Amino acid sequence: MIRIEREDEILEVEERLPLLPLRDVVVYPNMTVPLLVGREPSVHAVEEAVAGDRVLFATAQKRPDIVDPDIDDLYRLGTVVRILQLFKLPDGTMRVLVEGLARAKVKRLIQAESLFMARLDVLEDVPADNSQIEALKRSIENQFEEYCRLNRRISEDLYHTVSQIEDPQAFSFSVASHLQLKVADKQEVLEVDSVEDRLGMINQILRKELEIIKLERKIEGQVRNQVHKNQKEFYLNEQMKAIRKELGFQNEFAGELEELEEQIRKAGMPKEVREKADKELDRLSKMSFISPEATVLRTYLDWMVSVPWKKRTDDNLDLAEVKAIMDEDHYGLRKVKERILEYLAVVQLSGHFKSPILCFVGPPGVGKTSLGKSIARAMGRKFVRMSLGGVRDEAEIRGHRRTYIGSMPGRIIQAMKKAGAVNPLILLDEVDKLGMDHRGDPASALLEVLDPEQNNNFNDHYLEVDYDLSRVMFITTANYLPNIPAPLMDRMEVISLPGYLETEKLSIAKEFLLPKQLKACGLDGDDVELSDPAVRDIVTLYTREAGVRGLERQLGKVARKVARHKAEGKMKSKVRITPKSLAKYLGPAKFVESPLERTHRVGVANGLAWTEAGGDLMTIEVTTVPGKGTLNLTGKLGEVMKESGSAAMTYARRNAEKLGLNKWFFQDIDLHIHVPEGAIPKDGPSAGITMATALVSSLTGIPTLPDVAMTGEITLRGTVLPIGGLTEKAVAASRAGAKTVLIPAANEKDLVEIPAEIRKKLHFVPVSHMDQVLELALQKMPTPIEPAPGRPKNDGGSYAHH
Repeated sequence: MIRIEREDEILEVEERLPLLPLRDVVVYPNMTVPLLVGREPSVHAVEEAVAGDRVLFATAQKRPDIVDPDIDDLYRLGTVVRILQLFKLPDGTMRVLVEGLARAKVKRLIQAESLFMARLDVLEDVPADNSQIEALKRSIENQFEEYCRLNRRISEDLYHTVSQIEDPQAFSFSVASHLQLKVADKQEVLEVDSVEDRLGMINQILRKELEIIKLERKIEGQVRNQVHKNQKEFYLNEQMKAIRKELGFQNEFAGELEELEEQIRKAGMPKEVREKADKELDRLSKMSFISPEATVLRTYLDWMVSVPWKKRTDDNLDLAEVKAIMDEDHYGLRKVKERILEYLAVVQLSGHFKSPILCFVGPPGVGKTSLGKSIARAMGRKFVRMSLGGVRDEAEIRGHRRTYIGSMPGRIIQAMKKAGAVNPLILLDEVDKLGMDHRGDPASALLEVLDPEQNNNFNDHYLEVDYDLSRVMFITTANYLPNIPAPLMDRMEVISLPGYLETEKLSIAKEFLLPKQLKACGLDGDDVELSDPAVRDIVTLYTREAGVRGLERQLGKVARKVARHKAEGKMKSKVRITPKSLAKYLGPAKFVESPLERTHRVGVANGLAWTEAGGDLMTIEVTTVPGKGTLNLTGKLGEVMKESGSAAMTYARRNAEKLGLNKWFFQDIDLHIHVPEGAIPKDGPSAGITMATALVSSLTGIPTLPDVAMTGEITLRGTVLPIGGLTEKAVAASRAGAKTVLIPAANEKDLVEIPAEIRKKLHFVPVSHMDQVLELALQKMPTPIEPAPGRPKNDGGSYAHH
C-alpha cells in the first residue's frame, strides 16, 4: 500500500495501479479534469479502477500521434488520479471526470492481457524558502491577471479563483493547467520536484506567453484595420461602378483592358513572352481598378508592349553611299570606316550576320561618340547613346525586380524602347569608367549584353522574359583600355583612335568645326575668312591636345567676337583673320615656346609618354651633387617609374668602367632624377631608357642630342623591352619637333600602324640594348677605362675619365 497525504484527508491505495495513457493532456495534482476514454487499454484501465477503489495512474504519451502506445512511448512520471464521475456513451467510449491526487514515478511497468499495471513511488515536493515562494507567487499573480485579460479564451473570473489558492503547490499547478502549453512543456512542469523551482519556471513561461499574446493582439489589430480598409474600398468601388453605369461610363476600365489586349496582339511577341503577357493581363482584369497591385501590373504591361519585338529598320547596304556619309561627318578614321563597310558587305552578300561589338579607344576629343552617331546615320539605323560613366549598380543594366517600389527595366531595355526597333545602334559611352560597390558590378552584367553568342537571350530582371539583343549593333567607347575588365574586353573588337596630326586638325577645322561655329553664331562664309596659317597657329600656339575640343572652343571664341562686331554695326566688310591679328581675338599665345629645346644639354633627355589625352613629350633631368650615394626621384612619380630610375642607376654602376666612370663613383655623390610638371602624376616603365640616358649624360658630362626622343623599358643588364601606345607617342614626337625616335626593336612591327605622314617626318630607329641608345642619343660615346683595383681617394674632380 502507498500513503497519500492531502490537506483534508489521508489516502492509502494499492501500490500497483492500472495505467491510463493520455494522448494530449497532463493531469496535475489538485486539478479536476474531464477525459474522453475510447482506446481499449484505457477503457480496461478505467474499468479495473472502478472495480476497486476508483484510483489509477495517469501519464502522458511522448508522441500524441501514436494510437497504440508501447511502454517506451510513455513518460515514467505522472499523476495518481481518482475517478469522480463516469459516463458511458452509446459508441462504447467513456466520459470520465478525474481528480489529481499526487505526483508519482513508475518503478516498474507490467503489461497484462489488456492493460498496463504500474508499481509506483509517490513523490513529495522539496521544502523551500517561504519568502522566495511568496515573491514568485505575487509575480505570477500579476502576470496571470494580465494574461487572463488579454486571452479571450479564458474568463477574467478565473484569475479571482486562482488568486484565492494559498497552497503554493496547488497554486502552481492551477496556473500551469490554464496556460496554452504543449504536452512536453506541461510534463516538464510536472516533473519539477521543488515548489520554488516550479514557480520560477511558470513565471518564465508566463512572461513568454504574455509577449506572444501581445504580439498576436497587435497583428490582429493590423489585420482588422486592413480588412476594414479593404471592405471600405470595395464598398466605395462598387458605388463608383454603379455611378459610372448610371452615367454611361461603366466600360472605362474594360476599354483600357481591351486596348492592352490589342497592343499585345499586335506587338509580335515570341510565344513564351505572349503567354506571360496574357497571364498578367488576365490577373489585371480580376483586380480592383484602383488597387496598388493593379497599378504595378498596368505599368509592367505598358513596358511589355512598348519594347519592340519585331519592328526593325532596313540597313543601308549601298557601300558607296555609306562611305560618303561617314566621310562627310568625319575626317580620316580609316580603320573604323573600313570595318563598318566590311560588315555591310557581309550582310549584303550573306543576308544575315551577327552585329559586331566594337570598342573605340582613344583620347578625349577625337570623335568617338560622334562617330557612333555618324555610323548609325550612314547605316540607316536608330541611334541611342547610353552613358556608363559613374554607373555602380548592376540593376542599371539588368533592371530592378518588380518586388521593389518604383522598379523599372534596366538601361538596355530602356534604350530599346527609345529606339523603337530591334536593330538599333546603341553607343555605350565611357565603358572604362564603370564603378563597382555593394550593389553589384555593372561591368559583369555587361558580359552577357556584349556577347554575340549569349545576348539573344538577355533576361531583364523587370521584364522576367528573354529579349533578343543579337540584332543590336553595340559600340563602346573608352579612354584608357587597362581600366576595362579582361573578360569584357575579350568580347569586343578594339579599334584604336590615336590623336589627330597637325594637318588633320587643319582640315577638320576648315571643313567641320569652323562652319559649325559660324552657323551657331549666326554668321556665314561671307562674314569671316580665316587663313590657313592662322588656323595652324591656333592649333600649335593655343591648343595642345590629342583631340579637337579645345580647337573648337578657340574657333567658337573667334566666331563670337566677330558676331559681336556685326551685331554692334562695326563690321563694314568681310573680316580676314591672319596670324598677326589672331592675338586680337584670342589673346596671347598659350604655348609660345616649342617643348623641344634646341640646345645641347648635359643630364637632360627627351622621353615620350602616353596619357589619356594622347601622347606627350616628357623631359627628364638628372644632376649630381656631393653626398653618400643616394638616388632621389621627384616629379610625382609612381612606383613603377621609380623602379625604372633604380634600374637605370644599377645599369650605370654595373657598366661604370665601360662608361668611363670609376666603379666607386656613386659613394661620394647623390643623384637627383626629376621629371618636370611635378603636379601631374606619372607612372609606367617606358621612361627607363630615357632615365638611363640622362643619368649617363650627367655622370659623364657628355651632352645629349636635342632632336632625339626615345621610349622603352630598361632591364638591369641594359636590354630594351617593348612598350605600348607607340602611335600616340610618335604623334607627340612629331608635334614637338623631334627628328629621330628610338623605339624598342620588339615594337618595329607596330610602325605600320603609324600614319604615313608621321613616318615620313620622323626617323625611327629600333634598339635592343642600352649601348645602342647611348650611341644615338649622346654627342659621343664615353671612353672606357681600365678596372680600378680599389676605391680611390676623391680629389674633387670629374667622375668621368678624360
